[in-house]
Amino acid sequence: MTDVVLSVDNIGKSFREYGSEWRRFASWAGLNSPRVKEHWVLRNIGFLVRRGEAVGIVGQNGAGKSTLLKIITGTLGATEGQVRVSGRIAAILELGMGFNPDLTGRQNVEHSAGLMGFSRADIAALIPSIEAFAEIGEYFDEPLRTYSSGMQMRVAFSLATAARPDVLIVDEALAVGDAYFVHKCFKRIREFRDDGTTLLIVSHDKSAVQALCDRAVMIDKGRLVADGGPQEILDLYNAMIAEKEGGTVKQERRDDGTAVTTSGTGEAVVDDIWLENAKGTRAEMVGVGENVELVIRASIRHDIPSLVIGYMIRDRLGQVMFGTNTFYAQHSIANAVAGEVHELRAAFPMALGAGSYAVSVALASSETHLVDNFEWRDLALVFSVANMQQLPFVGSAWLPPAMRVTRLPPG
Repeated sequence: MTDVVLSVDNIGKSFREYGSEWRRFASWAGLNSPRVKEHWVLRNIGFLVRRGEAVGIVGQNGAGKSTLLKIITGTLGATEGQVRVSGRIAAILELGMGFNPDLTGRQNVEHSAGLMGFSRADIAALIPSIEAFAEIGEYFDEPLRTYSSGMQMRVAFSLATAARPDVLIVDEALAVGDAYFVHKCFKRIREFRDDGTTLLIVSHDKSAVQALCDRAVMIDKGRLVADGGPQEILDLYNAMIAEKEGGTVKQERRDDGTAVTTSGTGEAVVDDIWLENAKGTRAEMVGVGENVELVIRASIRHDIPSLVIGYMIRDRLGQVMFGTNTFYAQHSIANAVAGEVHELRAAFPMALGAGSYAVSVALASSETHLVDNFEWRDLALVFSVANMQQLPFVGSAWLPPAMRVTRLPPG
């Protein structure tokens, strides 16, 4: 347990509505009134984070994620439970939190850095690098009220990461940044990770969680409902978003330890899915550039006016390589009748790099499974791609060039 940097033990948080100041005063004296309403936003939250580990926290809006981060950073007290942190925490929570709009960016940095425990000498040494990383020019000496939200985020992130922390906590603040600065932030986060910083990140950006995190935890309605690999948790999160009626989400563990997540109301279900190679036979491994067919068979259990079959190919980290459906291809199925079986054949060249890939399948009534989710199945098919005939290359995509080199005359 010596490598545990963060311990969240049975955390709960409730907010009370007293109705009057007299009842509030009575509660301080130990007198409880049945008219006091208590609302629990977190209950029984517990997990450990080890040194150098990156953990994503996912959940729908209002699940309690930001409240949990505030408790971990100490800006909000817990009603029950305990948080133990080893080392210095740097946190980027609510945008501009702790900043004074009437002070300049430089003055806010000096003030906030002092509250973070830095000495005057440390602050003086860090400010040039903070100013350079933020890249807001002369605005650094202008009042914060003149800043855009993106400029505020630049200053806040630059301050929080000016010195490598033991634990870095990032809420959704990065969502307001421009693409250039977000890439710059993620580069610094990766460098911190390589140097041993522990990362706790809340984000609705699935690719960020997949790329940065070793594992993820999911919070739903104030309770921790899952803790596991990023892809497993994100699959479950996606299924719970699509779920309408309740009780339709299930996870099954494969022999290799991965979890297959399935959700849907069941009017149509996937019977079978496979990949055919150039010879027309089922294959678990195909070559780079080989012509293949993805075959999906779906059975209709109840009459439905419209059926759309979609698929998505993802790499081993869960990043989407390609996705489409019969709606976009103008091949939607109208008036599907119970008992029918429909087969989709999608032919394409395997323009992917060598590696392991997985296919997710969706059966819905339109282009999105968030309207009528008949069935969504992650890890429905796993296959490998090997470079057996093409020239060597690196990367996830096979983009063979027609290359030409010409010697130009001097001058």
